[in-house]
Amino acid sequence: MTTANTASLRMEPAPGAPAAVLECAGVGKDLASGGRSLTVLDGIDLRIGAGELVAILGPSGSGKSTLLGLFAGLDRPTRGSVRLFGRALEGLGEDELALLRRARVGFVFQSFQLLANLTARENVLLPLELTGVAGARARADEALSEVGLAERAHHYPSQLSGGEQQRVALARAFAPRPLLLLADEPTGNLDSESGARVLALLLDLRARHGTTLVLVTHDPAIASRAEREVHLKAGRIARDERRPGAP
Repeated sequence: MTTANTASLRMEPAPGAPAAVLECAGVGKDLASGGRSLTVLDGIDLRIGAGELVAILGPSGSGKSTLLGLFAGLDRPTRGSVRLFGRALEGLGEDELALLRRARVGFVFQSFQLLANLTARENVLLPLELTGVAGARARADEALSEVGLAERAHHYPSQLSGGEQQRVALARAFAPRPLLLLADEPTGNLDSESGARVLALLLDLRARHGTTLVLVTHDPAIASRAEREVHLKAGRIARDERRPGAP
């Protein structure tokens, strides 16, 4: 178990540790609120190695989603450094950030984020076409088959249940074979049965493709499926725990 006081030691990997996918050093984020500056994150030191499955937990307002946005370069820290695949994000322009995300990072959101005017296949096909993947249509169909929706490929999001929409979102996220997947409360808008199915698919796809997965959740039962739990409290890392036997 690693506490917040020794979290900075993770910035120096142990011998034989996997290459770092994500690294944060002294990261803080302030937001303007009611004419004042509100500190959302403060002093975040964190290292996530290739292939890890990490759950980030904390109560509402603890900074979980803000941290995920910083990981992806969707937002910039007020202080400190975020490195993604060894590259310092604060030194990259918006076009460079977009290219880095497009090539290596996948996303799954609580609200699905499917394009309403595209079919399930077209939603999955879009990121493949943007990255110029060869055989994009076959890859999209394969991804839909992996989530059990081959027969629903021609349906629009409005014709799909919430659980089916999130399964399309999983297919879209994994189809480009990202090295890193960031998932923000992926079962938060689903009933318990649909949520359990989506979570099982997410973990199965992650294991099948060897993807590094960072999963934001408020649910301890979901977090218990991870190899490592990072607990946030009031914008700081309160606990960083790795399960016995986890790499």
